[in-house]
Amino acid sequence: MRTADLLVKCLEREGVRYIFGLPGEETMEILDALADSKTIRFIVTRHEQGAAFMADACGRLSGHAGVCLSTLGPGATNLATGVADATLDYAPLVAITGQAEMARTHKTSHQFIDVVEHFRPIVKWNARIERGSSVPEMVRKAFKVAEAEKPGATHLEMPQDVAAEAAEGEPFDPVPVRASEPTPEDIRRALILIEQADSPIILAGHGVVRGRAWKALRRFAEQSRLPVAETFMGKGLLPWDHELSLLSIGLHSTDYVSCGFDRADVVVAIGYDLIEYDPQFWNPDRSKQIIHIDELPAEPDDHYRPTVEVVGDLTTTLEAMADDVRPYPRTHYGEGLRRDILQELDDQADAADFPLKPQRILYDLRQSLGREDIVVCDVGAHKIWAARFFRTYEPNTVIISNGFASMGLALPGAIGAKLVHPERKVVALCGDGGFLMNMQELETACRLGTAFVAVVLRDDCYGMIGWKQQIRYGREMGVRFGNPNFVALAESFGAQAARIGEASELAPALRWGLEQDGPVVLDVPVDYAENLRLTERLGRLVCRR
Repeated sequence: MRTADLLVKCLEREGVRYIFGLPGEETMEILDALADSKTIRFIVTRHEQGAAFMADACGRLSGHAGVCLSTLGPGATNLATGVADATLDYAPLVAITGQAEMARTHKTSHQFIDVVEHFRPIVKWNARIERGSSVPEMVRKAFKVAEAEKPGATHLEMPQDVAAEAAEGEPFDPVPVRASEPTPEDIRRALILIEQADSPIILAGHGVVRGRAWKALRRFAEQSRLPVAETFMGKGLLPWDHELSLLSIGLHSTDYVSCGFDRADVVVAIGYDLIEYDPQFWNPDRSKQIIHIDELPAEPDDHYRPTVEVVGDLTTTLEAMADDVRPYPRTHYGEGLRRDILQELDDQADAADFPLKPQRILYDLRQSLGREDIVVCDVGAHKIWAARFFRTYEPNTVIISNGFASMGLALPGAIGAKLVHPERKVVALCGDGGFLMNMQELETACRLGTAFVAVVLRDDCYGMIGWKQQIRYGREMGVRFGNPNFVALAESFGAQAARIGEASELAPALRWGLEQDGPVVLDVPVDYAENLRLTERLGRLVCRR
């Protein structure tokens, strides 16, 4: 048995189903070993960044580490963006890279760079495999660290000569790790603080999704009668039509939901990640009392100083709190705030303007999908609109990168999402900038027969930066570009495609696209003049008391 064979046996024991990547001379031993695997499918991608994003999406949706593979040097550096995205979005991922023979690693050599050091700042843990007997320990550690809260990326490097060496060993069995139990005293202190509050509010984050604790969160919210705002990556923890839902918070300016935090004296932060939405935006004067509920202690921050920390398994914690919490009397203000938010949600949803308003696009998209269908949202101006306006019923059905926030995620992410959930409809919601960053993966999707719709919002601009430039300087600079014929481009790969010519065409085009057996690209012109109108509207917002 080669070291490469032992590596594959260990990956099989970890339950790996897919490995995404590109071939290279330094990974030929690994690929040859994978050829004999009966449970792992190697999926050839067209760029290493796409491979990492596919693994990222698989990890985020399944809770088990996605795996990507590249060769040394440029192959490994191409992985870096997707690997960093997994780390800052808390998605479990294991990256495996090949390397030159050990005899070359001490000197200047063809394509050699120290990939372990290159990856060290962007992963939770990484190491070079230098002997075959270490493989079982190192693979188990890579997966255990990647999947442990807070999850992220790990990395293993295997030199070419080590991969070919004879090796002995047996894979370790994965053993689930249970989170600790919260202390009754901490739960009691949290409940007392809630009972004494004048205007408590829940801030629910992606940690609740990772902990699969949304049912317990819903029960606690219903028992306590506290309103719930979700981070962008926590969308769907409460269905948008639930009477306690205040939908999403995350803009760096005053929003309707911000009024609830402006009024709040106690914030119950559950599974909240500071990286998503800096607490300085909702606790600027440090006046709020904070209850931190999570599997890990709070990260120190000048604007996030919890009065009470309840640390332990989220489901156990929230169920225990739901059993003993006293219902909070809902106020007219809270009901009025939700009405304001819902009224804003419906604004321009039926607008017939062309190019289409982003509100109309998101409304038609919502009408075309079921409650558990998946939207993978790229980064750009449309991410803000989707985070605010897209009505979400269940967690992990709107995949938004709000940690590393890298453009180019949506198209490869949709491939990963469809592999994890083949029974669901999947949409990649892209800007024209982000779409072209990884559009080569359309070939991968066509080759796999992966059915999803890529909605490309075309405004010939890096719209998010243009929006911010207009706000700050009153003009744009360096954000405009040209675009190809997206329909012809998609068809050249073998995908089906259509261009939207008026607002009424979008809904039937979405329904048609979602019925196809392979990838579909829709070219949708969008009017981002709505960006500045939204900024002006929120700038005039005065919170009711």
